[in-house]
Amino acid sequence: MLDDPRTVRITGDDTAAVFRRADDVDAERRPAERREGPVPEAYVWCNLTSGNGIRALWLLLLPFMVVNLAHWMRPTARGHRRTVRLYGLLVRLAGLSLTVLLVAAACEVALDLAAWQCAGTHACAVRHPWLGFLSPGTSDGGWWSTPGRRLALASLVPVALTGLLWFLSLRTWSAYESQQPMTHDPGPEEDGGCTALGRPGFWYGRRLGARLRAAHTAAGLLTVAAAVGSAAARHDRGPGGPAVLGVLGTLLEAALAVGAGVVVAVVCRRGRTERRLDGELDRRLVRCLPLGALVLLAFTLLYAGWERPGWESAGRLPGDAAFGALALAQGLLVIVLAGVAHSLHRTDPGRRAAMRGLAGPAVAMLACALGGVMSGGVSQRVSDWLDGTGTSIPGPPVLLTWQASVIPPLLLLLVVLCGWLARRAWHIARGERAAVEREYPGETGDSGRTRRIASVRAVAALTDRGPRVLAVTSAATLLLGAGALVGALTTDRTPGEATRGSYAVVHGAAETAQALGSWLIGLGFILFVTWGRRAYKDASARRTIGVLWDVGTFWPRAAHPFAPPCYAERAVPDLTWRIATWTRATGGRLVISGHSQGSVLAAATAWQLPQSTRRRVALLTYGSPLERLYGRWFPAHFGPDALSSLHREVDCWRNLYRRTDPIGGPMRLPGDRGPDVDRPALKDPLAYGRTETHPLPAPILGHSDYQADPAFAEERRRLLARLRPGVPAPRHTGEPDGAQGSGGRSSA
Repeated sequence: MLDDPRTVRITGDDTAAVFRRADDVDAERRPAERREGPVPEAYVWCNLTSGNGIRALWLLLLPFMVVNLAHWMRPTARGHRRTVRLYGLLVRLAGLSLTVLLVAAACEVALDLAAWQCAGTHACAVRHPWLGFLSPGTSDGGWWSTPGRRLALASLVPVALTGLLWFLSLRTWSAYESQQPMTHDPGPEEDGGCTALGRPGFWYGRRLGARLRAAHTAAGLLTVAAAVGSAAARHDRGPGGPAVLGVLGTLLEAALAVGAGVVVAVVCRRGRTERRLDGELDRRLVRCLPLGALVLLAFTLLYAGWERPGWESAGRLPGDAAFGALALAQGLLVIVLAGVAHSLHRTDPGRRAAMRGLAGPAVAMLACALGGVMSGGVSQRVSDWLDGTGTSIPGPPVLLTWQASVIPPLLLLLVVLCGWLARRAWHIARGERAAVEREYPGETGDSGRTRRIASVRAVAALTDRGPRVLAVTSAATLLLGAGALVGALTTDRTPGEATRGSYAVVHGAAETAQALGSWLIGLGFILFVTWGRRAYKDASARRTIGVLWDVGTFWPRAAHPFAPPCYAERAVPDLTWRIATWTRATGGRLVISGHSQGSVLAAATAWQLPQSTRRRVALLTYGSPLERLYGRWFPAHFGPDALSSLHREVDCWRNLYRRTDPIGGPMRLPGDRGPDVDRPALKDPLAYGRTETHPLPAPILGHSDYQADPAFAEERRRLLARLRPGVPAPRHTGEPDGAQGSGGRSSA
């Protein structure tokens, strides 16, 4: 419909809007001239995920987005509210650790590598003239050359990063998530529990978002203050240190510890309020917490910049053990989270739940690994850039080198998994060849054509093997990360140095892994940034990244406030308002037609509608990941009970899918009222060879062009015919049966 040049916007803005054909703009006001069939309209939400080029830079927030997904992957639970709250609390703490890790990585680059090590080493400072005014040798003892003042000046980099994250989170919330949903009284099922998506406050998380934003901003500022103040405090407590400054340093460290405890307490407070539209705001907390952290940071910078004769920077910046503490904390959080998830899964075991309820902990582990890779990649590349010879400065913390060294074995494991998937696809394709020949009887056999169709089906079937791949990868990441942490803490040397003197093969493997891992982690980060830059200029690449956000940013920011914004908190209220106001004004009924991620929005919208409106709605989904992906990975919200309740509450629901589709699939629900949800799998291609209807070879469509299949028009016609009996006319026309069918096709 949107390819029609006569399509016009009837409501909405440049970000998301509803379109109709020009001839149908005022169809409700001209019932006598109404044509046969429904009046289609399209809700376009693509700019929410792949709009301007700035959004491509959201790739840098990928670890935050992934840990936020872990929050929504909890298993289904019945009557275990405390355990559910504990699950959410653990994920929020994991998200907080990622914020601290990101800011600590910025401190490592700016404070340790640049200001402390390179500027404090004459050979390194000479190679980088822009650091000359910070170097005691090249600046002839200038005012900025003392270690404390160098650290205070360099701290502007991580402070600016923290401020940028706060600004982006606040700005994107105003642009995306500040839309208030329609208020309605939830029914007993909505309030009680097949899914939380029907609750009035689900798509409006202002209170929690503001509280987490304040806490994470304060955590970032306190991390910078700790990195700057710890070096000065250690010097003041040493032999010959000034007594007054030593006491002041102790007091500042105690204040920072109290501030960190307050931040953790704020994050540990109760999470989302979904049973009502919570428009309140903890204004005093939201304002005072970041401001208090900023005041502590200012005092710390003043304390560190005080004159201290004889203080010189040597070695690494004190406090690099923070990376080890973060890695240990993240590993323990993931392990405890896995225990909680297993306990929840046992209360209501779902046969189709991914990884038997452990998908959330596995994804949280993946988020922590991504954060470590990005942090280590930046540190390694900056260290190599500052010290090309590798001899003038000590370089990044030993743990980051150990973590880089486990990348090669992890990649080797991924290669093995890819080989297993390829072998599995080959076996599936062999079995599908006979099925393809049975589905096209009477056709002249073409072995090449049969193999292509069977191969596409086999590759599409690999989607269902995703949980196994994630399980093996997450478990290996946890074990390798634990080994790296133990190696770094017990030896305090890089892998190559720690294995010197052992067997030659062991030493050679360690040095190879260390060198290769360093290059791989740096190369991966460079490719990451390059992809983001390309997407900034290239609309097609930007759309590709937009597809990634379709799933990752569908969910509200409940675990991390700096994750990319949730587009559904704009899209679902848009659709709910449009459907509810249209049905109320016209008295008509409508078909919501959704493809792929649009079908997820359609289901979420139907749950948000008042029950009286929901009964006037039919669903037509195609290429839908509702059960295949969302039902398996998010069982608490899209599990079998939730989808069955949706089937019961709407007027009718039909779903189309193909066996060549790697994303869409059947709903696997019984037809307890009206026709079954799933139509038998559609043929793809529509014709095996050349026919009267298809004189040229028909393409294999996979996930696209469902509307080109005759089955789409047939099912749409049946739904409209089912809705038509008893449909009242628009209230202002007086016509006896002026039904208007509205196809709310979500376009990406």
